[in-house]
Amino acid sequence: MNKDIVCSGIRPTGNLHLGNYFGALRNFVKMQDEFQCFFFIADYHSLTTHPTPENLYNNARQILVEYLAAGLDPEKSTIYLQSDLPETIELYLFLNMNAYLGELERVTSFKDKVRQQPNNVNAGLLTYPTLMAADILIHKATKVPVGKDQEQHLEMTRTFAGRFNNMYKHEVFPLPQAYNFGNDLVKIPGLDGSGKMGKSEGEGNAIFLNDEPGVIRKKIMRAKTDSGPTEMNQTKPIEIENLFTLLKVVSSPETVEYFDDLYNRCQVRYGDLKKQLAEDMVNFTQPFRERIAELSSNEEYLKRIMDQGKEKAHESARRTIDEVRHVIGYRN
Repeated sequence: MNKDIVCSGIRPTGNLHLGNYFGALRNFVKMQDEFQCFFFIADYHSLTTHPTPENLYNNARQILVEYLAAGLDPEKSTIYLQSDLPETIELYLFLNMNAYLGELERVTSFKDKVRQQPNNVNAGLLTYPTLMAADILIHKATKVPVGKDQEQHLEMTRTFAGRFNNMYKHEVFPLPQAYNFGNDLVKIPGLDGSGKMGKSEGEGNAIFLNDEPGVIRKKIMRAKTDSGPTEMNQTKPIEIENLFTLLKVVSSPETVEYFDDLYNRCQVRYGDLKKQLAEDMVNFTQPFRERIAELSSNEEYLKRIMDQGKEKAHESARRTIDEVRHVIGYRN
């Protein structure tokens, strides 16, 4: 196995959709055979939006179920709850002591949140980058799979790690690098005709891994289209290109070629295309639905996975925090 350590997490804010799967989860499954991986459910991060206790627990549990249903293997990876690792919060405290107000206020995601939720600009939002850095550095991760929206946070993690090393004159932390999936990273469009698939755009914009067949069919049939092509081989508008992108990820190449040919000859019927896409989408998500249902009913197994992940993550984190306390000057 490669010596690199990989760390990544996901906030428990609802069910996983195809964008999550093709954007990261499918690649996490591949990575666990090559690297030492730590995948966590970021339930501390979710407190910046003040979830209810019921939502916090149920969402975290659902994310665990869907992680497992998507193929993450607790025997290959360490899967754990962020809140099960108090060492992360201790490191978060130490990093906050060396993080400066000006650099935190300049973070793009913080400025976005200030505009989006002006009545809830809390300290957790401001120090989100230091908590993310603690999540990564607590395991001395060397690779971090991140999207474009998280690249600035990763750069700050490198800044905090380097600053700590320089301040205490010990190379405690590696400077983690972004892991790029390259051609394996697929951007899944939403059903509203623009942008990517995501929960923030509304339930109807995304196909979730646990959506029932009837729900999937309704969502697909409501997807935005135009009045149809008027010229041979004309360029597809964005909403039609989006449908073909979805077709490419769940349908056979022959099916894609069939509808592409009809479109190019101005003979496509969007109703037929949507019906085919819906059925192929139902078939593609069927194994996820079955596995999610199976796992959701096995509370004892889920608890065992969480306990196992907590123990493995704690072992890694304890070594790091002992070293950190030593170089700062605290007794272990």
